Amino acid sequence: MTPSSTERVPAATPDATLSLLWERIRRQGDMPGFTRAINAILASMRGEDEHEFSMTQTVLSDPVLTQKVLRLANSGMYSAFGQRINTVSKAVLVLGTEAIGHLALGLKLIEELSKNTPDSAHAHVEMEKAVLAGMVAQQVAARAAARDPEEAVVCSILHSLGRMMVTFYMPERWSRMQAQAGAGAEGAAAQQVLGLSLEALGRATAEHWGLPRNLVAGMRTLEPGERQDGFEHDDWLAALGTMSTRCANSLWNDDEAGALEVAALAQAFAPMLGVAPDLMMAAIDTAKATAAADLTIAPLARPQEKQAQAEGQWALRARQREAGNRILMSGVADMRDAGVAVNPGQMMSMALETVYQGLSFTRAFAFLRNRREGKYLARMGFGEGARAMMPNLAFGDAYEADVFHAALASDRVIFIENARDPNFAAKLPGWWCGTLSQARCFVVIPMCMNGQPVGFIYGDWDDSFPSVHLSQAEFSLLNDVRALVVGALERRAQAEPAAAAKP
Repeated sequence: MTPSSTERVPAATPDATLSLLWERIRRQGDMPGFTRAINAILASMRGEDEHEFSMTQTVLSDPVLTQKVLRLANSGMYSAFGQRINTVSKAVLVLGTEAIGHLALGLKLIEELSKNTPDSAHAHVEMEKAVLAGMVAQQVAARAAARDPEEAVVCSILHSLGRMMVTFYMPERWSRMQAQAGAGAEGAAAQQVLGLSLEALGRATAEHWGLPRNLVAGMRTLEPGERQDGFEHDDWLAALGTMSTRCANSLWNDDEAGALEVAALAQAFAPMLGVAPDLMMAAIDTAKATAAADLTIAPLARPQEKQAQAEGQWALRARQREAGNRILMSGVADMRDAGVAVNPGQMMSMALETVYQGLSFTRAFAFLRNRREGKYLARMGFGEGARAMMPNLAFGDAYEADVFHAALASDRVIFIENARDPNFAAKLPGWWCGTLSQARCFVVIPMCMNGQPVGFIYGDWDDSFPSVHLSQAEFSLLNDVRALVVGALERRAQAEPAAAAKP
């Protein structure tokens, strides 16, 4: 029952509000995708795993994130590198795990909140305003020569986290706040209705998720003015987040009043952010143009224009195979460009990503030979469920009459068009039948050094691909891929004796 206007509602307590919030989040699935994603991303950023590959794998698990990473890596912000970046593996090497990690955190947060959003106009508005704030922050940070513009994006999105969490998970509280303080001023009623401010609720949520300290510190509201003594990077992030969030509110309706508010914000925050007001306005205009194309419900966006941009999608899908070949060629070019600057593990990661993306494999794995154990073991994997399968992907290196040992012995790329052919069943080993039997066809790309197999790349397609035939050009590109990996392995083998000989 909704309380009447004359009925006195007791003030809430912070603990009770947060307990209710955690309960409702759990009830809706505890945002499992986001929880898993941030754990993987943060582990990569902290270097708790083979972080370059781990970050690559995390990014490639999400096609939208993959495209955003590659778009960022090839944007004008990084044009000083003077090279086209075609694979996530190389983007991680060039941009670093922190920049890509922050990009991934921001996108995953938006994605998972969007999935969990109830059918509420308020919740959709708050999420899109947060996205718009992130767009403003990225453009301003780029002009401020920030060390990691994507960190600024995450902080600015997180500035609205309290508002998003209440509209998503406690809509009845949001309605009470609006009734008390009015639309747009809900924060003034937060203490009475929630027992804590929206900012405090957002920071508590970020800490509950285990987000890094610098991101949580950047969620503070910081009023404009001159920089004070002791002004540090966390303070700069907090000031940018405050400005970007207020900018998003002003830009939302795309009207004259909002434009005047934006100009005033740029003028007020310029000294603190170290960006001239005219450069700030240019950054905001760029963000506004991006928002018009990317947002969906903001008055700022124009759906009719998006329909025009969607023309030609059918033709694009028809050319998917051609695009895949371009990915293969670009990946080979990346591997050649990397040359001696990367180690064999990084080269193998680039190779695996290249064939996985270029041939649209359902799953792909890189196997390495462990001579001490006398086994081939899967070390890297892409595709749904790949990580869970890896512990079972191991087999002895003693020769057996199966397709994998045959490929390694012949040192040739082998393509199996129909792995379900009854006449072929005897050539499929037990470890494959127990883990990868959903595959309808697959490729084995052996890696041999001095006539001895050292590993191989495996990729397969399931029934979602009705027919697969590899062209001669594709076989040639796969041979280029394996030659570059073997070259990296040979360079390491040559370097080890030289290093051991030094006094």
